[in-house]
Formats: sequence, structure tokens, C-alpha cells
Amino acid sequence: MHDAHDSPLTHSATLRRQLYEALAELGLDPTDIYRRVYQHRRLTAVPVDARLEHDSAPLFWQALPEITGDPDIGLHLGEAMKPRLLDVVGYLMLASSDLQQALDSLVRFQAILSGGLLAQLQVEDDEARLVIDLNYLGHPPLRQQMECLALLLIKLLGFLTDGEFRLSGLHFRHAQPRRTAEHRRLFGLLPCFGQAHDCLLFPAALLRRPSRTANPGLHALLSAHARRELDGLLENQLLNRLRYLLGVRLAGGDCSLAACAAELGMSAAGLQRALAAQGSSLRQVRESVRQQRARELLRRGVAIREVARACGFAELSPFYRAFRRWYGETPERFRARQRDPAGTG
Repeated sequence: MHDAHDSPLTHSATLRRQLYEALAELGLDPTDIYRRVYQHRRLTAVPVDARLEHDSAPLFWQALPEITGDPDIGLHLGEAMKPRLLDVVGYLMLASSDLQQALDSLVRFQAILSGGLLAQLQVEDDEARLVIDLNYLGHPPLRQQMECLALLLIKLLGFLTDGEFRLSGLHFRHAQPRRTAEHRRLFGLLPCFGQAHDCLLFPAALLRRPSRTANPGLHALLSAHARRELDGLLENQLLNRLRYLLGVRLAGGDCSLAACAAELGMSAAGLQRALAAQGSSLRQVRESVRQQRARELLRRGVAIREVARACGFAELSPFYRAFRRWYGETPERFRARQRDPAGTG
């Protein structure tokens, strides 16, 4: 039986379609680019679902600069992209009464766009922040993808506000590249790199700007459709998104209830109640993620000390105690049984 916890997170069909168009706009053949990406990684063929699965994105974005010979390819793809509405979330934003409702709709239904997206709208005094973190298991933030996405979102917000949207700042989690002239040209400012989140900063007063395309009736209809679409995404249920988040942060990030709730755009009490309603808790989910990761890494032959670190244990002794609790044996014995299932060794 297929385990829902192993379901892949959704990958943004909207961004993928706009990406194909932008590649063509830059004179690059999208099909050829994908073929060359996998040749670059010494894979003989493009996996069947490689263009659809969330976790296949790092392979593409990390190889793209070398394949194209453009160290700023993410910026140039974002520059070529058109902010067209291609999904229910985009049309919801267009039908919203103001920018506040538009961004609230984006945050509420973000899982339709991508299961790995952890968007939040934060307002403090006169400044608003739209957090647009995208996470991938085993990978740091993807510079090229995030710079492309930031440019596309800025264009979209400009479209929704009749050109009135403007940045007051821009944060990226990735390190500052050697050259930033293209960043200054395209963003109109120098982003702050190495930050805690990827986010767009802008004047909070823009949130109250009425939209000329507001349509309350259409917004209500689209919201109902988006709720049905979201409910149909098994892979984006709360437990699975939390498992994915814990998987990303397990080896070194903050896995506390407060930190996980904040990343998911919830209060700590709200996350606790939601998990309790499903007969679970953060501790149970974290233990399950650790257990699965330990099993997978041991089967792959990873050194036991490295397995412990990857599971969030700073020392070996607590890892051994946890492993005996999970499997009733030592990691060494577990690994030996995987090599010799019949016990003949």
C-alpha cells in the first residue's frame, strides 16, 4: 500500500509553464535544456516524473548556470517572464478587494502552487514582509530559482496594483554572489543576502490599496473552488507538510513547536490543536521522521555517526537509545539484517 507520508509534494505547474516560456524567450530550447541537465548529472535519461515532482527542482536549478553559461540565469529568466494568471490562486488575487486580501489568498492557498512553499505575510509598523521560502530535502536554498521567483512576484504585484507596487527591501537566504550589478539593475536595489528568510519588503500602506479588478462574488466562487482543490491534494495535508518541514530542518534547524508553527503560518497552539485532532503530536511526527531517516540512511551504508547527526542527535548514545526503542536492536544489527535478510550470515 502506498504510504501517504511518501507522497511527493506538489511542484508549481504555473512557475514551470512560465519557466518554459522564458527559456524560449532567451533562445533556449526547454526540452534540450532538461536533457542536458540530466546529462550534466551523468544520468542516462530524464526520469518520467522529473518535471513534475517538487524534489526534482534542485537538479534543474543547480545545473542551469553551467549549462547556459550564464551565472545570473535565474535573474534573466525572471526578467523574461510575463506575470500571466495561470491558476486559481492568480485569479483569486486579481479578484481581491485590495492587496491585503490578494496576499492573504496567496498564503491561504499556497499549497496548490507548491507543497514546499512556506509563504507568510508579516506586518510590523509601516513595513510589510512577504516571506516566500521554498524548501527542498537535502538542499540549501536555490539561488537561481529564488531570484527568478522574486522577480516574477514583483511583476505580479505590480500588475495587481497598476504599477504602484514598490520594494523597500529584499532578503535572500543564499550567499551573496561575486557580482551584483544585475541584481541592482533588475531589483532597483541591492538585496540583503544570507538572511533568515527569502522575502519581499514593501510599505504596509500598499496593503490597503483598493483593486480596480475587485470582484467579491467571483472571489467567493474562486475561494470555494480553491478549497476543494486544496482538500484534494493528499500530499499537502498538514501532517505531510510538517513531516517535510521537519525533514528539511532535522539535521540542524529549530524543530520546536513554535518554530514549526511559524514556518507553517500557524500559532503554536493552533498547530498543537490541529495535530491533536488527527491523533498526533509534534513529538510523534518528529520521531516518525527520525525513524524513517535512520532506516533509509543505514540501508544506504551511511556511517552511523553521520546517520545520528542527520537525525538530529548531537551524540551517539541518545541515538542508540532511540534506535533500540524504534527497532528493538542496535543500528549495526539492523544494517547486518538488511544485507542478509535470511540471517544466514
